[in-house]
Amino acid sequence: MLQSLMPEVFDEGRIDWEKLQAALGEDINFSNERYVLNWAGKSDAFRVMQQPSSATLAPCREESVDFDNTRNIFIEGENMEVLKVLQKSYFGKVKMIYIDPPYNTGNDSFIYPDRFSETKEEYLRRVGDKDEAGYMTHEGMFRRNSKENGQYHSNWLNMMMPRLYLAKSLLREDGVIFISIDDNEVYNLRLLMNEIFGEENFIAQLVIVNNPKGRNDSKHFAECNEYAVVYGKPNYVSNGLPLTSEQKLKFDKVDGDGHRYQLRDLRKRGNGDRREDRPNMYFPIYYNPVGGKVSLEKQENWIEIYPIKGDGSDGRWRWGKERVSENLHLLVPRPVKKGDKWGVDYKVFLNPALNPMDDMDGEEKLSKPKTIWTETDISSDLAKRTLKNLMSGDYFDFPKSVDLLKKFFLIGMSDTDIVLDFFAGSGTTAHAVMQMNKEDGGHRKFICVQLPEPCDEKSEAYKAGYKTIAEIAKERIRRAGAKIREEVEKDQTAENEKLHFEGEQNNCRMPDLGFKVFKLTDSNFKQWREIKGSDRDAWEHQLFDFIDPVSDNAVTDNMVYELLLKNGKDLNSTVVLKNGYYTVKGNELIFLLESASQEIINDVLNEKPNKVIALDRLFEGNDQLKTNTALQMRDAGIEFKTI
Repeated sequence: MLQSLMPEVFDEGRIDWEKLQAALGEDINFSNERYVLNWAGKSDAFRVMQQPSSATLAPCREESVDFDNTRNIFIEGENMEVLKVLQKSYFGKVKMIYIDPPYNTGNDSFIYPDRFSETKEEYLRRVGDKDEAGYMTHEGMFRRNSKENGQYHSNWLNMMMPRLYLAKSLLREDGVIFISIDDNEVYNLRLLMNEIFGEENFIAQLVIVNNPKGRNDSKHFAECNEYAVVYGKPNYVSNGLPLTSEQKLKFDKVDGDGHRYQLRDLRKRGNGDRREDRPNMYFPIYYNPVGGKVSLEKQENWIEIYPIKGDGSDGRWRWGKERVSENLHLLVPRPVKKGDKWGVDYKVFLNPALNPMDDMDGEEKLSKPKTIWTETDISSDLAKRTLKNLMSGDYFDFPKSVDLLKKFFLIGMSDTDIVLDFFAGSGTTAHAVMQMNKEDGGHRKFICVQLPEPCDEKSEAYKAGYKTIAEIAKERIRRAGAKIREEVEKDQTAENEKLHFEGEQNNCRMPDLGFKVFKLTDSNFKQWREIKGSDRDAWEHQLFDFIDPVSDNAVTDNMVYELLLKNGKDLNSTVVLKNGYYTVKGNELIFLLESASQEIINDVLNEKPNKVIALDRLFEGNDQLKTNTALQMRDAGIEFKTI
């Protein structure tokens, strides 16, 4: 009853006593009175984020496609731990992030650090709970966040905040992040992103009309849309979108060389269009209507044209004098309908290579995206039908449209960049990357991360044999790759049957349709345990245990990738097994993990690597070999380390 009368005094369903006192007219000083986003558990969520990860990534070749050649990566595991593991190898290397996180509708189950009192070991044990078949359990991994929960919004923020902070550090300085969201949390997401990325780096909030008919399950309005919130790093510049067929029709003029163009007003319009806004962009342009020439130099009997606004006040040009001087051939003066005034247009060509570079004050691009998207190819229904046809079953409720993701990629990245998706879901991001590379010959790469979230046992996916969402995603990527391969091979056959003249090339290139699978797993090396108190026996036991730090269940191939990540090398680094040692990225790094002899050491020295890492146990009982190896490495200028 009180909440319906005074909703302003409630916070996540509970009375905020300070707000109630203020609403009742009492004189009160609010604690922490400043503009800030705060919620229950925020400081604890920071601590969870800052805890180092003891996990690593293990290669899973049997579930991969073309493991040794592909540049695409799929990681199965809890995404916050995965983001921590990737920090050293991918810091500042990712051009674009796209995520479609839980929308917090009241029916979502997701991981959030709701037990801040538990130790790191207890947390890892909880998120690692598995059933007898080895699949993670809902009881151990997930928490349902119902709207009746007293910390409904706080729980969602506690889940999102650490992941977004970790993700931000992976973005390049010209990187961008797109986040799909709906009305449940869009306002909190904007505030959270302002805090993490900075309000000045907000790019846009796109309205995605993905269900034009509307969803009738809401109480008052049939919802037709969701959103994509876009933030960039300081050096991000949007690529824009290709022109639509309707936009191309507006280039309705043709010059003497056959190039299509349209005319645009050289006078600046909209915000910042006054003379005082850019005084250096207010100057006369001279025009000779007889000869059709344009000049910045005053000529006798030539028309003098200033950027005058419709109300008669002084405006300004879009370009400064230097740019006008360089592009006089593009200017087309014209009489203004009212009176004897004149204006100036400039030519904008359909072929962007013929246009001058954009000026610094935000010259409109040919394909600047709008903030409301209504295209039919981005609809949820179409996305669901596409996935259902590909998978031969209805296994995913709300997949994103491949074409929607392709538009994001066009805006946010080039055709050789990396896109990261750490809420991979059904694998739309991976599908869209492969499809787009097929269409334009690009070399985009994806890193997709998906938790092995159990499928509902009553679902079609579970009945079809898919125990987890990650299994659905991996199979979707395999099938999408196989379908694209068939299409390319068909195109190649048709192209080969055509008559080609000398110098012509067959442009039907096979894109990268593979992906490496990695799984989040325990470290291959023993972890130092925190021992409370001064238990001498416990300390002594741990010290003796660390004489050999390699875990009992360590696997050599897994150790290679763990050490690779710890040394800042990415997961696509070339790893070659030679005569008893592994080379990483040529001679950048060498691992000695299985055996050590003078012959092997000589071979390693001949490689002239930058750094060599060896297991200390390989020199057990042969101190002379270890000492000689260290001296030889030092003399050769090679960094040598044993573990």
